[in-house]
Amino acid sequence: MIIIKTPAEIEQMKPAGALSKLALRRVGAMIRPGVDTLELDRVAESIIRMHGGTPGFKGYGGFPASICCSVNSEIVHGIPSSSRVLQEGDIVSIDTGAVVNGWVGDNAWTFFCGTPSVADKGLCEVTRDCLKAGIEAAVPGNRIGDIGHAVQSLAEANGYSVVRDYVGHGVGRAMHEEPNVANYGKKGRGVRLQAGMVIAIEPMICLGGYESHVMPNRWTVVTNDGGTAAHYENTIAITEDGPVILTQDQDGPWCAMAGGTAEQA
Repeated sequence: MIIIKTPAEIEQMKPAGALSKLALRRVGAMIRPGVDTLELDRVAESIIRMHGGTPGFKGYGGFPASICCSVNSEIVHGIPSSSRVLQEGDIVSIDTGAVVNGWVGDNAWTFFCGTPSVADKGLCEVTRDCLKAGIEAAVPGNRIGDIGHAVQSLAEANGYSVVRDYVGHGVGRAMHEEPNVANYGKKGRGVRLQAGMVIAIEPMICLGGYESHVMPNRWTVVTNDGGTAAHYENTIAITEDGPVILTQDQDGPWCAMAGGTAEQA
């Protein structure tokens, strides 16, 4: 069942979105060669708790950390580790979620560690733009397929592939609510969008093929061909006035592309 939120409830969701973005932005600013990913996780958890929230991922389905940190060919659900030290040229996908007053915020961003390759930079820029295209399609009267089509058509027009096995989702008092929001689809297909729906749109786009498998840790998803992947996500509310991004802090809904800088995308 899709849970429609009232305008008041959408307002109540904004603090969780803002804290999720703050944690994401602070972690992104730490990304540089030589930093281990467990340190990123510790900082994110500290920020979330310091501001009165609870990490939405820690313990969710048994997940052991407060953030997902997926590097290079890892698509999603990377587990932070002291033994995973970031290297020059890595691309690092950070997914953060915070719970505030019972409401969930969920967002993700792929950051550059140092200077990325030309290919990886292009992949990230297009994936970010796929997120923007998906958000623009999230208006009352459209259908879920219109969001997926917007993402898929832009990604494939640029020569990239779209992950099929992992998708966006509804967000509310639970991290994952109905409906599923695929990053592929056909215009005019699927659930009709209506004001009061809150969804996470999260393109996961691959440089090579989209086929993937889960690592032995039972969480981390990697591309079969070893190609890099990018992941960008915002939680949005569908309103009669257009999509409203809930995962934004005082600096807005977008992060810097480069880790360790304040430059905005």
